[in-house]
Amino acid sequence: MKIEERAEEAESTFVSEFGHSMREKELTGAAIHAFRELIYAYYQNHGRRLPWRETNDPYHILVSELMLQQTQVERVLEKYVEFLEAFPDFQALAQAPLHAVLAVWQGLGYNRRAIALKKIAEIVVSTYKGVLPSRPEVLLTLPGIGRYTASAIAAFAFNVPTVFIETNIRTVFLHFFYHNQSDIKDSELLLLVEQTLDTANPRIWYYALMDFGALLKKRYHNPNRRSAHYHRQTPFKGSNRELRGLILKALTHQMCMSERELVESLPSDSRRIKNALTQLHDEGFITKRGTTYRIA
Repeated sequence: MKIEERAEEAESTFVSEFGHSMREKELTGAAIHAFRELIYAYYQNHGRRLPWRETNDPYHILVSELMLQQTQVERVLEKYVEFLEAFPDFQALAQAPLHAVLAVWQGLGYNRRAIALKKIAEIVVSTYKGVLPSRPEVLLTLPGIGRYTASAIAAFAFNVPTVFIETNIRTVFLHFFYHNQSDIKDSELLLLVEQTLDTANPRIWYYALMDFGALLKKRYHNPNRRSAHYHRQTPFKGSNRELRGLILKALTHQMCMSERELVESLPSDSRRIKNALTQLHDEGFITKRGTTYRIA
């Protein structure tokens, strides 16, 4: 029997035995236990082997979480090891020039995450003596870290039983507890996440939930469309985000270029390029001296 068929059979058994509890959101101890057993059983047999799951190093997990923001696992796998080889710890990243960091980051997109990661390293070295804080409320004060990322780092690096949600976790709870409903808010799902959380081992529990969610996404077309927070992602091709990435890539290779050189070399009109240069300058990605731009 295929993986998907075995998982579907286990789901059917769970729903038939605990359907009322699920529909009414009255989670009994037996229902919670059965739910965890189902998720863990799949993970134990088919859990993904990912390099950031093979370590408890807070720096490594921080890097993976910043990379995984809005980026598919497959693309992160290509860059994660390369990045750690280039910048093996907070000290190395804090001391590295930004152009070197962006050069390694090329291909991941959303380059502001690379700046945030470097700034975090600088703060950790200067303020926390090279040790990443474990408390989510402190992690929230660091650049580029929102509520999800702060909670995820606390759980994955320090095994703190935080409550959070991301796309694959959302998929699992929509599937089991709101099977035929739409416009479901994360605030409703978070109540269920908290009730079912394995507080003794949140790190592995969340990994298991994410992997089951990944399975459900293969089985059903875009299940997160039933979330109240669903937004269709705008195309990357031809977007301002693509143009900004091309500018940074050009400056990474050439070190410095004038606006005219960039206009002549990039597939976009001069107005869009000028606007993108202004944005990148204002956000601290690049500097301008005279008529030439370079990575900050």
